[in-house]
Amino acid sequence: MRRSLLILTAATTALVLTALLVPLTLLTRSHAADRATAEATARAQWVAHALGPALATADERETAEQTVESVNGRNLPSTSLILADDRVIGPRPPGVPAATAPVRLARTGRAFTYEKGSGDRLVLVPVQGAEDGTAVVQVTLTKRQLYAGTLTSWLVLAGIGVGLVLIGLLLADRLGARLVGATRRLARTADRLAAGDLTARATPEGPPELRLVAGELNRLAARIDELLAAERENAADLAHRLRTPVAALRLDAETLRDPDEADRIAADVAALEHSVDEVIRKARRPLRAAPRADLAAVAGERAAFWQPLAEDQGRAASVAAPPDEVLVPVPADELAAALDALIGNVLDHTPQGTAYSVTVRAGAGGEAELTVADEGPGFPDTTAPDRGTSGAGSTGLGLDIARRTAEEAGGRFAAASTADGARVTLTFPRARPRGTPSARPAPTC
Repeated sequence: MRRSLLILTAATTALVLTALLVPLTLLTRSHAADRATAEATARAQWVAHALGPALATADERETAEQTVESVNGRNLPSTSLILADDRVIGPRPPGVPAATAPVRLARTGRAFTYEKGSGDRLVLVPVQGAEDGTAVVQVTLTKRQLYAGTLTSWLVLAGIGVGLVLIGLLLADRLGARLVGATRRLARTADRLAAGDLTARATPEGPPELRLVAGELNRLAARIDELLAAERENAADLAHRLRTPVAALRLDAETLRDPDEADRIAADVAALEHSVDEVIRKARRPLRAAPRADLAAVAGERAAFWQPLAEDQGRAASVAAPPDEVLVPVPADELAAALDALIGNVLDHTPQGTAYSVTVRAGAGGEAELTVADEGPGFPDTTAPDRGTSGAGSTGLGLDIARRTAEEAGGRFAAASTADGARVTLTFPRARPRGTPSARPAPTC
């Protein structure tokens, strides 16, 4: 925007100045010629007036020569006196004979200006009172003398034009900097909102259109904040309602006669109560910006959690993860829920004794992969079932939880049967290390 504004200002100013300065240059040229002609005419009239009495007698010819010589000088127009017998007193212009049509016309008593084809200009004034006829005073202006001072005027006008263009560019640059600055600050506010910082607000500044956008962005942020708060409260209320039936289940478990069965069901109910409490805490927790979790640590933790059950079923479970952090932009609890769903599918839908593996790989292209593979029969149709579809009597939502976890973070989900069993891979973009500032590029204008 800033560069475009400068180009537009330069082009517009140049066009306006061209339309203004071109006529001015022609006017200064014409004015210089008129001024030089007026001065030459005044000089010729003065000489004619001074020489009129001197030419009345033949004895005053020497005086006439002195008068003509006194008005000639370096860088001055050439002044000559052409007598009636075509003799010339003073310098004779090269290539101009005395008995020319302009001179003959001047001898009739007319004073006039005559411009030759070469660009030189002649001023002719008749001298009345000569003893032997009418003499003519001729002042010759060369083209250089005629337009003297024009170049200086043109340079002054060009300097004024360049100065006006530079002033216009300076003002346009300041205006462009203000517009671009306001736009970039508005973009940074939008970036913070997109990252989850709902406290970000834009400062209305700049032209009316940008102030309007900033106001609407603030209204949108406030509305999103209200909707998310209402949604969190609804989720918390819904989870809170589950406490009553869970409490009833716990009381029923305590009435069982078999102590081992009662302890087992009580443990399951306690885990369910813990999950409900976690849902309530998560729903009422303010939204945090830029969540991140260590994929390798979460994979190791959840694999260790499921290891006792895998051993009870005679399964060989392995975990492969790099020793360094593999940060992904996903909350740790959501990542754990996705991994629990994938491992739970293996434990529930493959024969006991089927081995499985959990692998975390940090790719060189800025991505991280989480793969859960088993050596079971694979998916019934060689591909993962759709949401809500299952061939084993379950809800079919386990794989969908994993899919949504990957896609909401900007990653990918892939699941298919292989020659060795089934393989599910979640691909996540890598998150920035903790404390690293955002590297969002600024807008180009």
